[in-house]
Amino acid sequence: MNNPIRRRLTVFFIGLPLYLFGASVYAGLKEDLNDGHHVLLIRHADAPGIGDPAGYKLDQCATQRNLGERGRKQSELIGAWLAKQGIDKAQVFTSPWCRCVDTAKLLKKGAITIEASLGSFFDDMSLEKTQTQALQTFIKNSLAKNSQTPLILVTHHVNIQAFTGKVVNVGDMVLVRVDKAGRYLSHTHYPSPQP
Repeated sequence: MNNPIRRRLTVFFIGLPLYLFGASVYAGLKEDLNDGHHVLLIRHADAPGIGDPAGYKLDQCATQRNLGERGRKQSELIGAWLAKQGIDKAQVFTSPWCRCVDTAKLLKKGAITIEASLGSFFDDMSLEKTQTQALQTFIKNSLAKNSQTPLILVTHHVNIQAFTGKVVNVGDMVLVRVDKAGRYLSHTHYPSPQP
């Protein structure tokens, strides 16, 4: 179906009964992630606490705030939820922080790659603009290389808020439509499945 209005109406009428009856299948999510104009941002799963301990090191998980048992289960549930949407394999990129790396691994959508532009700037908010521009460039380049495989990016709340304006909870997903330069156009928010 090439007509975008007909496509959106079809998605609406398929999705309406699912929404009304509480089903967790979102018509069109897989199709959107295969169109070369969308990415899925995921905030890392539940990691008790706020920020990281003083003196933490990115190459030493024991020094960071990490996923708890609930967060590990939540990550698996997100992966299962994505499978229900028809997303079994994806290009998965993650922030270097261990809570994001572990969330990405537990999705079980294929190999993961660490990407610096997804790293948190919570400790230095002056980096927000530079980091967000780097993320836009990364998205542009990634979609240009391979637009037919879903692009999943596991990151932090500050990164998602800076890019989309949306405040999200742990494990929440944001489907973002971008322009050819990787800039934000619009989004759809999907709350995380809960353990």
